[in-house]
Amino acid sequence: MGRAMQKQPDPVGRGETSEHTRTAIADPLEGLSHAYMRWHRFRSNPSALIGGAIVTSVIILAIFAPWIAPFPEHAGDFIDFRNRHAAPSWAHWMGTDNVGRDVMSRVIFAFRISLTLVVVILGIAVPFGVTLGLIAGYFGGIVEIVIMRITDIALALPPLILALAVSAVLAPTLTNAMIALTLLWWNWHTRLIYSITRQLREEPFVEAARLMGASRRHILFRELLPNCVSAITVKTTLDAGFVILIGASLSFLGIGAEPPTPDLGTMVSSGGGYLPESWWESIMPGVAILYAILGFNLLGDGLRDLFDVEIS
Repeated sequence: MGRAMQKQPDPVGRGETSEHTRTAIADPLEGLSHAYMRWHRFRSNPSALIGGAIVTSVIILAIFAPWIAPFPEHAGDFIDFRNRHAAPSWAHWMGTDNVGRDVMSRVIFAFRISLTLVVVILGIAVPFGVTLGLIAGYFGGIVEIVIMRITDIALALPPLILALAVSAVLAPTLTNAMIALTLLWWNWHTRLIYSITRQLREEPFVEAARLMGASRRHILFRELLPNCVSAITVKTTLDAGFVILIGASLSFLGIGAEPPTPDLGTMVSSGGGYLPESWWESIMPGVAILYAILGFNLLGDGLRDLFDVEIS
């Protein structure tokens, strides 16, 4: 009854998937599976998700401050004595300060200063410290001794005290404060990457690259550095919150952005003179500092669990 169906020829030749085809399919699937498992671990951590949401909100507020702030003109040279010391209300959710400026608008703009500190200080200190750590950990000998002894000396100097000293010698400005903090922040990353590099420099993949004639630069930045990226990411994220805290402390002491530029530490300091009656002038900027620091710390802890790294 009817013609028998003919079996179509197998494209491989034996009815089996070729080894090349299986490898081509397995590699991307393995990468996708690994990435999915990491994302699953991250989203299973509620604190990490909360931290990521907080950090994202701070970045969005800082970038789009002129469009988000209810009174963007209050971030500059603005005075309205008729509304000075106004308590929080529907018109001013965080109240107004001693010259009638909206505190909420100034807090939103102040996030720009905080994130500027993070980007500038860590953007300079992290690459410098990581490079020194790679060099000291890989070469060893006299190079290691010199770099690590200088690092130990720098670790003994408190960043806040050095910033005060630099500001006393130069001028109490935000730029000088960033210079002072950058001069000391590299050492933490140098110590971290040095310890990791010492463990990796005798690994077979490093020895294989050396035997194949790879240059020292190639070994440092193409073989060793990729294995340090997870630790660098976690450490940098945790440091961001600490930078915001130190920056606010310097501004509180008068070493920060010059008025009328909004700065969280300066706002806490100026509002402290009107406590407890006008508590919002100092408390609201303080809560904003706590909000940003908490976000970076929660995100850093989540990334540490994600990458399964230890940060000393």
